[in-house]
Amino acid sequence: MGHLHLHCAQIRCSYLLVAALLMLCFGGVVSTINDTDRLALLAFKAKINSDPFGSLNLWNNSINVCRWNGVQCGRRHYKVTVLDLHYQGLSGPISPHIGNLSFLRELRLENNRFGLDIPPQIGQLRRLRVLLLFNNSLTGEIPRNISGCSNLMLLRLGHNQLVGGIPVELGSLSNLQAVDFVANLLTGNIPSSIGNMSSLEQIYCFQNGLSGIIPQSLGRLTKLIVLSLGVNWLSGTIPPSVFNLSSLERIEVGLNQIHGNLPEDIGFTLPNLNVLTIALNQFSGSIPLSISNATNLGVLQFGGNEISGKVPSLANLRNLWLVTLHYNYLGSGGFDADELSFLCSLTNATNLVTLRMHGNRFGGTLPVCIGDFSKNLTILQVGQNLISGVIPREIGNLVNMQRLDMQDNLLSGPIPSDLGNLSNLAKVFLSGNNLSGIIPSSLQNLQSLLILNLASNNFEGSIPMYLRRYQYLMQLDLSSNNLSGPVIFPIAGSLIYLNLSPNHLSGVLPMEIGNLKHLDQLDVSGNSLDNEIPSSLSICDALTVLRMQDNLFHGPIPQSISSLKSIEELDLSTNNFHGEIPKFLGAFQFLEKLNLSFNHLEGPLPIEGVFRNVSATFVIGNENLCGGVPEFKLPDCTSRNSKSRGVHELKLVSAIVFGLLGIPLVLTFLYLCRWKKKSNEPISSSLNDSLLNLPYGTLLKATQGFSSTNLIGVGSFGSVYKGLLQANENVIAIKVLNLTRHGALNSFKIECEVSKHIKHRNLVKVLTACSSIDYNGDEFKALVYEFMVNGSLEKWLHPNPAPNDANGHSRKLSLTQRINISIDVASALDYLHNQCQSPIIHCDLKPSNVLLDADMVGHIGDFGLAKIVLESTFDTRANMSSVGLRGTVGYVAPEYANGSEVSKEGDVYSYGILLLEMFTGLNPTSDIFRDNLNLHNYVAEALPEQAIAITDPVLLHQGERHDSSHDSLSERNCIFQKCLETVYRIGLACSVEEPSGRMNIDKVAAQLHLIRKKLFAARLLE
Repeated sequence: MGHLHLHCAQIRCSYLLVAALLMLCFGGVVSTINDTDRLALLAFKAKINSDPFGSLNLWNNSINVCRWNGVQCGRRHYKVTVLDLHYQGLSGPISPHIGNLSFLRELRLENNRFGLDIPPQIGQLRRLRVLLLFNNSLTGEIPRNISGCSNLMLLRLGHNQLVGGIPVELGSLSNLQAVDFVANLLTGNIPSSIGNMSSLEQIYCFQNGLSGIIPQSLGRLTKLIVLSLGVNWLSGTIPPSVFNLSSLERIEVGLNQIHGNLPEDIGFTLPNLNVLTIALNQFSGSIPLSISNATNLGVLQFGGNEISGKVPSLANLRNLWLVTLHYNYLGSGGFDADELSFLCSLTNATNLVTLRMHGNRFGGTLPVCIGDFSKNLTILQVGQNLISGVIPREIGNLVNMQRLDMQDNLLSGPIPSDLGNLSNLAKVFLSGNNLSGIIPSSLQNLQSLLILNLASNNFEGSIPMYLRRYQYLMQLDLSSNNLSGPVIFPIAGSLIYLNLSPNHLSGVLPMEIGNLKHLDQLDVSGNSLDNEIPSSLSICDALTVLRMQDNLFHGPIPQSISSLKSIEELDLSTNNFHGEIPKFLGAFQFLEKLNLSFNHLEGPLPIEGVFRNVSATFVIGNENLCGGVPEFKLPDCTSRNSKSRGVHELKLVSAIVFGLLGIPLVLTFLYLCRWKKKSNEPISSSLNDSLLNLPYGTLLKATQGFSSTNLIGVGSFGSVYKGLLQANENVIAIKVLNLTRHGALNSFKIECEVSKHIKHRNLVKVLTACSSIDYNGDEFKALVYEFMVNGSLEKWLHPNPAPNDANGHSRKLSLTQRINISIDVASALDYLHNQCQSPIIHCDLKPSNVLLDADMVGHIGDFGLAKIVLESTFDTRANMSSVGLRGTVGYVAPEYANGSEVSKEGDVYSYGILLLEMFTGLNPTSDIFRDNLNLHNYVAEALPEQAIAITDPVLLHQGERHDSSHDSLSERNCIFQKCLETVYRIGLACSVEEPSGRMNIDKVAAQLHLIRKKLFAARLLE
C-alpha cells in the first residue's frame, strides 16, 4: 500500500513538472505573439499629443498588453481584439501602425479630438467588425481600401471634416449593417453600389454636400430600416421602389431639392414607418389619405414644400409627437369653414409635443377641441393664415405650453384671461390681428416669458404695471396699438428688443431705461413723450437701433448718446431738439442711417462719418444749419455768421465790461473757498469724501472676527472676506491687506486713488475703506466692496472640486452668459482706456479678477496693480504702479517681460487670453501648453476647421438641440460655428505678440455685440 502511494506521488510530481514546463514555454509564446501588438499600440500612443485624463499612462512594458486601459485580448491567442478609447479627450493623428493589430475586431475611438486623415492601413484589418471614429476632427477622404475590412458590420465616421465622395468600393461590404457619415463635408453622388450591401439596415448621410439623385438601387435593400439623407443637395424624386421597402421605419430627406408627390398608398406599403421627414424640399400634390394607416408614425414633417389641399384625419396616428405642416399651400384660402376639423383628430395623439401649421391658407375658426390637445404640447404655431373668430378660452388647458404663435391672422376679441394659466409660456406671438380690449391682468402669471409680441392690434388702456416685474423678458413689442399713459417696461435688464411705437404714450422716458444694459433695439417713436433724453441711456451701449422720432423731446442732443458706439440707425426726427449737432455723431463707426429732420438744430453740419453720405443722413427742416458736404446744399457758415456779427459784437462788449468788473470778486471768492477746503482736509487721505473710513471694530464684527468660514479668496496682497454690516444688514466683501507683503501698502493707495476716477456698471464698486489700528496695535488697512453673489469667473470656468454652487446648482456657464460676460469686460476696459478723464491701465486682468453679480453681470475688480496715465508727467500719479509687478503669468503681455511700460495694449492682450479661455475652457497655464505651444497658438492652429473641436465641451453639450425639426438645425449649427470662429479670431487679434497689431478694445466690444445679435436672431441665445 505504501509503495502504491509513493508511485502515485511520483506520477503527480511528473505531471506538475510537465505542466510547469508547458506554462513556461507557453508564456514565452504569448510574449512573442503580443510583441507585434505591443509595438503597434506604443506607436499609436507616440502619436498622441494630448491625453488629459491620463488614459495611456499605464501603456508601458511593465504591464502585459492585455491589461492596458482600453485593450481587450482574445482568450485563445492573446492577441488584441478590442481597442476602446472613446470619450478620453485624446488628440493627435491615428497612427498607421493600427493596421498591424491583425486580430482586431472592434476599434472605438469616437468622441475624441483625433485629426488628420484616416490611415488607409485600417483596410488591412480583415477581422474588423466595428469601426467607430465619429465626433473627432478627421480630415481627408474616406479610404477606399476600407472595403478590405470584409467582415465590417458597423461603420460610423460622422461629425468629422471628411471630404471627397462616398467610395464606390464600399458596395462590396456585404456584412455591413449600419453606415454613418453624418455632418461631414462629403460631396458627389450617392454610389449605386450601396444597393449591393444586402445586410444594410441603416444609412446616415445627413448634413453633407451630396448631390445628384437618390439611386434606384436602394430599393434592393430589403432590410433597410433607416434612410437619413437630409441637409444635402440631392435632387430628382424618391425612387418608387424605396416606398416598397416595408421594413423602413425612418425616411429623412429634409432640406434638399427633391420634388414629386407622395404615393397614395404610402400608408399601406410602409406600415412600420415611425419618422417621415420631407421638409424644405419641392414636394407637391396632397397629403395621402392612407397616411393614417401608418399607425406607428411619431414624426411627420412636411413643412416648407408646395403641398396643397386639405389635411386628412390623423385620428389613427396616436403616437404622433411632432407634426410640421408650415409654409405650404394647405387650406382653401378661407372658403371652407371646416378645413380646421383635422385639429380635433389630433386630440388622440396623447404625446403630441409640437404642432406647426403656420404660413398656409387655413381659414375658419379655431375649434374649442384644441383645449383637449395633449398636456405635453409645448409648441403651437398657427400664425400667418386666414383664421378668424376669437381665441378659444379652452387654450388655457394646455398648461405646459412654451410657445404660442397666432400672429398675422384675422383673430378678434380680447385675449382670454385663461391664457394666464400657461405659466410655462416663454414666447407669445399675437401680433397682426384685430384683437382688442386691455392687456389682461392674468398675463402677470407668465413670469417665464422671453418674448411677448402684441403688435398691430387694437389694444387700449395703459401698459400694465406688472410688466416691470418680468425678469427674463428679452423682446417686448406693443407697437401699433392704442395704448396710452406712461412708458412701462421690465426693469430687470434682460430686454434686447423694446418697441412701443406708435401709440398714445405720454410723459417721460424713465431713467430706468439704463437698467437695460443689453438692449439692442429701442423704438418709442410716434408717441407724445417729452422732456429731455435721459442721461441713463448712455448705459445702453449695446444699442444698434434707436428710434425716437415723432415725439416732443426737447433740449440739446445729449452727450450721453456718445456712448452708443454700436449704433447703426438713429432717428431723432420731428421733435424739439435745439442747439448744434454734436460732432461725436460723425465718429460712430457703424452708423448707417441718421435722421435729425424737423427739429430746431443750428450751426455747422459735421462732415465726418455718416455725414458724408447724403442718402443716409437726413437734416431737412432745421432752418439754421449750415456747412456740411456740398451735396446737402446748405448755406456757407461764414456768410451766415456775418449777418449776425453786429448782435454778437454787442453781446461781446457787454460780456467784457461785466467780466472785468467781476474778475476781482471771483478771484477773492475762489481763494476763500480754496483756503476753507484746505483747512478742512485730512492730513493724509487717499480717499475722496464718498469713501467713508469704517472703524476696524465694525469690520471685525461683520466678519465674525475675520473667521475662516467667511474667507472667500486670497490674493497677492491680502485676503477677502464676506461680511454682514449689522447696522443695515448689507452683505459686503472686505479685502484685508497683508501689510507685511512688499507692495501691499502701495496697492492699497493705488486702489483708493483709482476709485476716485471710475464709475461704471461693469466695475466692482469700492464702497468704503478702513485705515486704522487693530486691537494688537498693528496698522490695519482694508477696502470694502460690493459683494458679488456669484463669485469670480475663475470659479465658473474651472470649478473645484465640484462644479456646483452653494445651493447645489450646476456651475456651468451657458453660451448667453459667456457672450454677455465677454461684452461686460470689454465695455469696462473700453471705459477705463477711452472714457475716463485720465486713462487707467488695469495691469492684472484675469478670470479671478472678474466678479459676477446675482444677474451674472461681469465686473472687473482688484485695481491694486493699476496705473493712471496722466498727461502731466510731473504728477506723481503718472508713475503709480507696483514696481516689478506687471500681471499674472499666462495673462501678462509678453513685452512686459522685456521691461516695457504698461499700456492699454497690455490690457488688451490679457483680455484676448481671457476670451480664448472662456470659450475653450482651457487655462493658459495648463500642463498641455509646453515648449512653444500656448493658448494663443493652440487656437490659431485649430482655426477654422476645428473651431468646434477646441470649444469647451460643457458649452457644446448645452448648445445641443433636442428638436427634430431639421429644417433649421443646419443653419443654427453653421451660425454657431461661425460665431465661435469670430470670437476666437477676436481673442487672437487681441493677443498677438506685437502690441501695435492688437485690436482696439472699443472695436472688440462692437464686434461682440454683433455676434450676440446674430446668435439671438438664430435663437441660439437663451
